[in-house]
Amino acid sequence: MMIRYAFVFLLLLAFNAGCRENEKIYRFRAGHVANTDHTWHKGLVYFSEIVGERSGGKIIVEIYPSEQLGKEIELIRSIKTGIADMTITAGTLQNWTDIVAFSDMPFIFRDTVHMKKLAEGTIGKFMEQRILEETGLRIIAYFQRGPRHLTSNRPITRPDELNGFILRVPNVPSYTVAWSALGANPTPMALSEVFTSLQQGTIQGQENPLAMISSTNLYEVQDYVNLTGHLLAWGYVVVGDKKFSEMPEYLQKIFLDAAAEMQAYEHSLFLQNENLLREELERRGMTFVEVDREAFREIGAPAVYQSLSPEMQSLYDEIVNIK
Repeated sequence: MMIRYAFVFLLLLAFNAGCRENEKIYRFRAGHVANTDHTWHKGLVYFSEIVGERSGGKIIVEIYPSEQLGKEIELIRSIKTGIADMTITAGTLQNWTDIVAFSDMPFIFRDTVHMKKLAEGTIGKFMEQRILEETGLRIIAYFQRGPRHLTSNRPITRPDELNGFILRVPNVPSYTVAWSALGANPTPMALSEVFTSLQQGTIQGQENPLAMISSTNLYEVQDYVNLTGHLLAWGYVVVGDKKFSEMPEYLQKIFLDAAAEMQAYEHSLFLQNENLLREELERRGMTFVEVDREAFREIGAPAVYQSLSPEMQSLYDEIVNIK
């Protein structure tokens, strides 16, 4: 009789444990640098809605835009220590693993088709695996960013017009290498500090995609968009792998399926938005300047290449030859 009672007791314990597991809520804190008008934020909001609905409320994604959870490099550190859970990043990850450089490297891509072939191809998958192994961050999607252009308060059409120009760049090694070679004085700085620094004259210019120039109101403190198009890049949506792995497999699948839909949704928003941005910035007083892009490439590309390790140079050669 005692054995039978013990068996029933164990069954009840197992049942209750299973119920508690089924009732568990998985909460993810997602921080990013863009504001609420940016396609990145809208993509994450869409993700939060569909993953919450499809998981029956078992997955909750809370979104904190505009560096509310910290600057990009602080967010990455917070995810690694379990304080935050998700963010959008790319080049800044070079501070942990050099392989991510190819997602955010000046002068490497011919066009967006070339970039997409890398991001979604064999080398792109290799990069994602290396990032997971070396940082503990799992890539669940990537967002488009648009070509980066140089802004200033005077027209700049050639590299020799950059001598001594104090230029804000993200805290990314390849950016610093490229702009130093071009004659500028690159100054790493968080995005949230750029507007005030331009206003006060601490820096003279910055470089960003049109969407970021618009969403951070840089048209109020910069007169020219010099169409350098020096960098085509994407941003990875990442989640701490330890937190992701805590979910049962069926919730992981819901999470990843929703992330794939988020990526497609953000890409469609990006394409719609990109066609309107130049018109909007011109309406707000910015002048667009055609530049000698080849002159920038001839100086910047070799400098970036020479700064890479032999292994990275080998991958660089493979990437530039993707057809």
